[in-house]
Amino acid sequence: MPEQPDDHNREPVELPLVTNHNTARSALTCRYRCGDACSHEAPNGSFNPYFGDVVQQSLSRRGMLKGGAVLAIGATTAGAATVAAANPSSLPPMGPLLPPGLRFEPVPPNTTDAVTLPPGYEQQIVLRWGDPLLVGAPRFDARRQTAEAQAGQFGYNVDYLALLESPGRYQQLVLVANHEYTSEQIMFYGYDPANPTREQVEVAWAAHGMSVVAVRAERGSGRIHPLRGDVLNRRITATTPIEFTGPAAGSALLKTSADPTGRTVLGTLNNCGGGVTPWGTVLSGEENVNQYFANARAVTDPLSARRLARYGLPTGASERKWERFDDRFDISKEPNEVNRFGWVVEIDPYDPESVPRKRTALGRFKHEAAEPRLTRDGRVALYMGDDERFDYLYKYVSTHAYKKGTGHAAREHNLRLLDEGTLYVARFTGDSPGGEIDGSGGLPDDGAFDGSGEWIPLATGSTSHVPGMTAEEVCVFTRLAADKAGATKMDRPEDVEPHPRTGRVYVALTNNKDRGAAGKAGADEANPRNGNKHGHVLELDERNSDAASRSFRWRLMLVCGDPDDPSTYFAGFDKEQVSPVSCPDNIAFDEGGNLWIATDGNALGSADGLFAVPVTGEHRGHVRQFLTVPRGAETCGPVITGERILIAAQHPGEVDGASAEKPASAWPDGPGTIPRPSIVSVWAERGGNR
Repeated sequence: MPEQPDDHNREPVELPLVTNHNTARSALTCRYRCGDACSHEAPNGSFNPYFGDVVQQSLSRRGMLKGGAVLAIGATTAGAATVAAANPSSLPPMGPLLPPGLRFEPVPPNTTDAVTLPPGYEQQIVLRWGDPLLVGAPRFDARRQTAEAQAGQFGYNVDYLALLESPGRYQQLVLVANHEYTSEQIMFYGYDPANPTREQVEVAWAAHGMSVVAVRAERGSGRIHPLRGDVLNRRITATTPIEFTGPAAGSALLKTSADPTGRTVLGTLNNCGGGVTPWGTVLSGEENVNQYFANARAVTDPLSARRLARYGLPTGASERKWERFDDRFDISKEPNEVNRFGWVVEIDPYDPESVPRKRTALGRFKHEAAEPRLTRDGRVALYMGDDERFDYLYKYVSTHAYKKGTGHAAREHNLRLLDEGTLYVARFTGDSPGGEIDGSGGLPDDGAFDGSGEWIPLATGSTSHVPGMTAEEVCVFTRLAADKAGATKMDRPEDVEPHPRTGRVYVALTNNKDRGAAGKAGADEANPRNGNKHGHVLELDERNSDAASRSFRWRLMLVCGDPDDPSTYFAGFDKEQVSPVSCPDNIAFDEGGNLWIATDGNALGSADGLFAVPVTGEHRGHVRQFLTVPRGAETCGPVITGERILIAAQHPGEVDGASAEKPASAWPDGPGTIPRPSIVSVWAERGGNR
């Protein structure tokens, strides 16, 4: 097999479009979002090589509001103030040659309790938690919320967004949102974490899952209006029946007393990154599902206990105490129920009667992303991250090719593509001598953190490629299979997105402060800093630009953090001109092929935000901040089109000490209200410049 050219700066080939709290998040967010995962030992105890980041132990930091303040301008739109920079001269310059879509004035770091935009932009709250969607659903009332009401209303804490065409419906679109988790302490008045009520628990079950909403696009602006009661509107919750498909469907590992067939599970939990298939369905990955289950210490069988530990299951009670109200969340009573979560869910947004499916061929782990790309011979490839310290990057390639068309035969064929294929895990190798990678973040002599890699097969259909494990076991205990295969440890691989034209694959690695700590893996070329608290963005070239390839070249495009810190890197671009960026999470591409980065847990003291960066041309690496989100919130979504930018402001007001009685944010409805996670649409005013 000929070697791939080692030229990382070449222009890419154009392809057809197809409670030891130790993070920058609040402790409250860590409790409810991921079960305070970072306060526990990382579940990967293997001796596999590490894919991390080498950061200096002591970072020099740029001043948080260096050179400028932030002032409100303009009017409040749907309860959210538009904010712009008061001192534009302090911001990175626009430059006359920036690509179309990026010609905005960057927003400086700030901690304003609002969605902060550049001058010349408007915003609209599209949907809030609790807004009615289905016929008969009542208006939101924070003091009288019921499970029945919530099941017909928009759910809590959106992570992934998709905005789809609505064939045959003029000026209408279909919005799909998933609902990652609930923050009970700031949702419910009188909430007692030690003794939640059944009603509160059932409301939380109904607030998880997904929402499908028909929307009308307003001509002449970026506003979109939900069509309440539309026939396409749908809620999927923690109690919606979902079908298992693929190699593990019907496995003894998935059977429970309520489902002795191992083929139907109630609900989907902790949905994070996702994707849209070429055949028009939406994929959503279940992430931190371990936190919902209790009493792993009751399992004494060594193999079962090791499997539970590798997935980070709590040994005692869960945070939310759901096990008190449903035995399926108690491992001592239903040891297999936990195996029924941690999958990619596929839904058909155009058929409200369709049954969602959990695709077991895609493996089980803390799923981030499932964004498809076609191989050169027309098969479907999916790239997926396992969002945990020291865990792995995966790829799935279908056995059969995608069939174009909307007819019944083509659709039935395509709906089987994610059940028959090969699941791979990545191994990375650097190309610089080990002595040049010292953990300081200094570039090696060749001027880049880069190297080669391979995709290691784990299972193909019912055939396992991992000695000592069946295909069913590979699917259900994918982390253990990847450990055996010798995959490379990475630092919280989150969203993974193929470029719509070049086919290059971009991976957001959020952070890992444990890198290089005593007893932990240290720096290698793919991990240019020890104590990585700011994360990085990796760029991957499949051999021959083919998603079916078993080998690739890689480089780090961004090593995030304060541009004044010498350990940061912005694809070689002048660091005096870039916006500081920390903890990349969700990523997306606009129509011009520019990368947009949403952050989670900004470790530089500013609010989280949305950033844009060209990935080709003279402005490659020129990171510029487009917006920030309210106090305590995280930026999710995003969807970038020519008409609008959609983001989800997740968990506003999720600040230590906050509660429904003492809210830490008044967004989006203003003083005297509790904060409500919401979707925001942003667009350029008439005459505005994007």
